[in-house]
Amino acid sequence: MIRPQFVAEGIYHVYNRSVERRNIFVDDKDRFRFVHDLFEFNDSAPATNMNYRSRDASNGNAALFMKKPREKLVDILCFCMMRDHYHLLLQQRVDSGITEFMRKIGTGYTNYFNQKHQRIGPLFQGNFKAVHVVQEAHLQYLPHYIHCNPLDFFMPEWRNRRIHDARKVQKFLETYRWSSYPDYAGKRNFPSILSFDVYA
Repeated sequence: MIRPQFVAEGIYHVYNRSVERRNIFVDDKDRFRFVHDLFEFNDSAPATNMNYRSRDASNGNAALFMKKPREKLVDILCFCMMRDHYHLLLQQRVDSGITEFMRKIGTGYTNYFNQKHQRIGPLFQGNFKAVHVVQEAHLQYLPHYIHCNPLDFFMPEWRNRRIHDARKVQKFLETYRWSSYPDYAGKRNFPSILSFDVYA
């Protein structure tokens, strides 16, 4: 796939899959780490120490480092994490914002995963994939497609447009933590990483 040119304010469906279709999110610690990375790496400042707490020399209490205000690289409109891949819907805020954000995500999460799971080498199937969203109909459809991905675990026939119980589907998606659907459904999950303006 030829990657599109990323333009200011452009909206892109960004996704990637693991090598060998291995699980890249083995447990909730991995999933929380990826969510953390979506927040932490969305900053034009270099990613430095991932350890936010230090000992205050004067009294021995744990203290948080104060950080300067972030300059976001992208707006994250929605996301979904599956066992072996992820989907993001991103709007670029600064020049090369998506490229830089995805470089940080790819490198940072791979380093974390390899160290934790005692492995070496690439974690993802090459560079991330991206599709430029230029039609309004595509923009309206994509969040539904991204948020419905977890139905593969619960009601895989959804891909053939066979959903027998819409209430069960909605309840399942509202309780699937690893997507932005709960936040859009009014249940606070990870609102700090999301930008809701496009779909407000």
